[in-house]
Amino acid sequence: MSLSRLSVELIPRSADALRDDIAAVKQLLPAADTLNIPDLMRFPLRSWDAAAQMQPLFPRIVPHVRAIDIAPDAPLPGANQPGLEEVLVVHGDPPADLAHRTYRNSTESIIRRYKKEAPHLRIYAAFDPYRRAPWHELEEIARKKEAGAEGFFTQPVFDLKLFDLCREWLSGETVFWGLSPVIGPRSRSYWETTNRVVFPKNFVPTLEANITFAQTVLKSLATDKGHVYLMPLRVKLEQYLPALQAVLS
Repeated sequence: MSLSRLSVELIPRSADALRDDIAAVKQLLPAADTLNIPDLMRFPLRSWDAAAQMQPLFPRIVPHVRAIDIAPDAPLPGANQPGLEEVLVVHGDPPADLAHRTYRNSTESIIRRYKKEAPHLRIYAAFDPYRRAPWHELEEIARKKEAGAEGFFTQPVFDLKLFDLCREWLSGETVFWGLSPVIGPRSRSYWETTNRVVFPKNFVPTLEANITFAQTVLKSLATDKGHVYLMPLRVKLEQYLPALQAVLS
C-alpha cells in the first residue's frame, strides 16, 4: 500500500531545529518523500530560505509563500532558487506586528506572477472547507486554477464524512490532504477559534483517536495513489509518525 506523495509540514523555528526534525522524519517516516514549510512571521527564517538550506538533506521541499507579503516590484521568493520545483501560494493572515507591511495582493495575482516569471515552478494553492461556504470555496478553487494553480493543499480534515465530501468536490485534482493531531481542549479550541473548524460530535482529542483517524484516511488514499501532508503540531514526532508509517509499510 503506498501513496503517490507524502509530505510532512515542519515549522522553521531555526535551521538547527529543522535539521533535527528532518533527521527524525527520515528515521520515523521513511515513506515521506516531501517536506512543506510554512512562512511564519514569528520566526526569522523564511520558508524559501529554509528550503534552500535543507535541500541537501531532503531534496523535495515545498515552501509556503504569503501573497500579502510580496511587494509589486519585489522579486518572487524562490523564483530563481536552484533545485526548487514547487511552491505553495497562500493568501496569508494579517500580521500581529503592525510594523510589518503587507500588500493588497490576491492569491490569484501572485500565482499569475509565478506562472509568468517562473514557469518552471509547479504552483499549489490552498483549499479550506471551514472558513466560508463550500460554494464560495469551490469558486475560489476555480479562480486559482484559472490563474495557474496545478494542485492544492487542504486545511487539515478531522471528519471522515467531510473528507469524503471534499474528495468528491475535488475529484480529478491533485490534492495534498492535510492531517493534524488535535490533542486536548486547548488544541481543539485553537482550531475552532482560529480556523473555524467544526469537529464531529464523536471527535475525541486524544493521541490514540487522532492516530486511528489518520490511519483510516491514509489507507483510503493509498488505494488510489493519493497525496497527503502531515502537520504534527504539539506532538512529538516519535509519538505520531511511526504508527502512520506502519500502515504504509
